Amino acid sequence: MHFVQLMKASGEANEAKVEGNKLFVDGKYEEALSQYEHALQVAPDMPSSVEIRSICHSNRAVCFLKLGNYENTIKECTKALELNPAYVKALVRRGEAHEKLEHFEEAIADMKKILEIDPSNDQARKAIRRLEPLAAVKREKMKEEMIAKLKEMGNSVLGRFGMSVDNFKAVKDPNTGSYSISMER
Repeated sequence: MHFVQLMKASGEANEAKVEGNKLFVDGKYEEALSQYEHALQVAPDMPSSVEIRSICHSNRAVCFLKLGNYENTIKECTKALELNPAYVKALVRRGEAHEKLEHFEEAIADMKKILEIDPSNDQARKAIRRLEPLAAVKREKMKEEMIAKLKEMGNSVLGRFGMSVDNFKAVKDPNTGSYSISMER
């Protein structure tokens, strides 16, 4: 790209971003999304444009967040973070979207990344404290569902032999946390 074209493209991208910001403030999220998209289309894919491109992706993310479209919020934040891995705002927004979708582990991971970048970030620390128990409950629920599915599968196989999973007893070893299975008649 020629230098003059580059400067023109960068200017156009910046104008679109500014216009997008105004629309966002007015609550016109769909229109703001189009402006940020336009900025991304005209901003040259070069090191000098990394900042504006990452900002536009992050701003698109917050529009999607306001529209309740959390999957797209995550996609846009991820694009912003590919361009700028230390972009705290994008991590906050992605964490928020993950939480809305009950992806608690992913939300915690984003909050931990924020603390790596900014150890004094209290918001992230509080979020981790709030999310840890939710993640634990979800893990437990998933474990129970998995066990129920395994029992169901086991019963359908064992049924052919006139047995059920109730014929087996699982004993947890307190030292290793692993289970041993014994058969009961």
